[in-house]
Amino acid sequence: MKHVLSIAGTDPSGGAGAAADCKTFCAHGCFALNVITAVVSQNTQGVRGYMNVTPELIASQIDAVFEDINVDAVKIGMVSVPATIGVIADKLKQYKPPVVVLDPVMVATSGQRLLVPEAEQTLRDILLPLADVLTPNLPEAEVLTRRPIRSFADMEAAARRIFDMGAKAVLVKGGHRMEDATDILYDGRGFHYFKGKRVESNSTHGTGCSLSSAIAANLANGMSLSEAVGAAKKYVFEGIYHAELIGKGHGPIHHFYQLYKRAGLE
Repeated sequence: MKHVLSIAGTDPSGGAGAAADCKTFCAHGCFALNVITAVVSQNTQGVRGYMNVTPELIASQIDAVFEDINVDAVKIGMVSVPATIGVIADKLKQYKPPVVVLDPVMVATSGQRLLVPEAEQTLRDILLPLADVLTPNLPEAEVLTRRPIRSFADMEAAARRIFDMGAKAVLVKGGHRMEDATDILYDGRGFHYFKGKRVESNSTHGTGCSLSSAIAANLANGMSLSEAVGAAKKYVFEGIYHAELIGKGHGPIHHFYQLYKRAGLE
């Protein structure tokens, strides 16, 4: 069993952040580890507020994991301030995990900013170059590149620009496109398109967290990058399609649909 670490914020409603990460790791047969960067008050209707964990305690949590357990992959989510970004980067350099997937969580679906403006450049300069895979959605890719994205050509250009910032591979997610849900992966050698069907559903809370976590788990389990992305995209699609109605807003995906199916609990 592979061990996959989530470094992210909390979600008391269980659909996003560290909760979604750990559910996803487990659904992929991995042992889930987690380090909390922020305590977030949120539910299916939006983010109400958050409190950052101190850099010292984040460092202590990371040390506690790596000094005791072999880590096969790391997924990074909410890192809202420069101090948080700095300590995580230092620890990644110290422990050198074999896989780092960075989901640059900047703005919640509800519109709440989760990355303060002064941290954007720190993320670009310090954390982004340590990522094996970066998974921005279209609004996040626009923030990173400071350019609008309106077409597949724009998505390719954004992926190339972010790759040139230091990430080893970039997956620009097209879920915010109105006409389709195509994602584009750039690995420095070429572009890979992952076409997807758009599901009319309110169960989309934590889809970005779940996708990046599934990629991390798939890479830990030995898949190639393109295989990992394709399988992760299918996993999230199935999770949305088979989701239970939970909450009054945008509910979570069904992280364990395949396991429930095998157990005859559909």
